[in-house]
Order: sequence, then C-alpha cells, then structure tokens
Amino acid sequence: MARVNVRAWRETYRGVMADHVLDDPGLPGTRERFWTAMLSDDRYRANRVAVAERDGEMIGIVMAGPPRSSESQWGTHLYVLYVLAAEHGTGAGAALLDAVIGPHDSAALWVADPNPRAQAFYRKHGFVPDGTVNVEDGVREIRMVRLL
Repeated sequence: MARVNVRAWRETYRGVMADHVLDDPGLPGTRERFWTAMLSDDRYRANRVAVAERDGEMIGIVMAGPPRSSESQWGTHLYVLYVLAAEHGTGAGAALLDAVIGPHDSAALWVADPNPRAQAFYRKHGFVPDGTVNVEDGVREIRMVRLL
C-alpha cells in the first residue's frame, strides 16, 4: 500500500507538491509507517480500507472513516484515494470509492488544487466544493462535500 501511495503521489503531484518531498528517500518508509498504523492501531478501527488489483498487482488504495470532528455535517470522511496513473479512467477509482462510501452516504474530502482530473472525478460522484481551503506543506487543498 505504501508503494502505491508513493508512486501515485509522484505521478500525480509533481509540480503541485515540492520535489524535495516527493523525492525524499525516506518517503516510502514514512508511508509504510502510516499504513501500518492505519491498519493495526485500534484508534483507526472504524476506518474502511480497500485496494484495487489488476493481474495480481496493486493499482489503487482507498481509506475512509468517521470525520475528525463530531460537528461535521457528513457521516464519512474520505482520507485517501489513489490510483496509479496508468489506471486512470479504468473504473478502479470509482470501484474503490464505492467500496468505502455508499452511494447515498454524506461525505467530505480534501483534494489538491489544482488537480482538475481528481476534482472532475469527485464532481461526477456528487461532491461539490464547499468554499473551504486549506494549505498544508505548501499544497493548496479544497474541501469537497456530498450532503444527502
């Protein structure tokens, strides 16, 4: 999962995220520790995680769970959805999204801006920008929500 995460970041965020972050030789280890915690720590037991595979190779990952704030207007937060660039447009992303968020569930997510491909994907699945912007590690993100 960490390898797919890092590869997808490098393919998708070059020019959006700082090169020194994407090229950091420690990035795979950092992402491996992240995924180990997400899959084994009791604090994240309520999260739903799925992977997409093609020909026995992992091509995408997804994780959703309860929102961090109990005051949220949505029931689920999409924390991670990455698909390798060669698999964009194959339906893998939609299948991953459906695996962790029901089609009639309210949900929210953060998406890099600019990232028109991802934003169009989420719009297709009923998400709309709510006007909230965040900048983390130099990356501008917008929040998209689906309120049903």
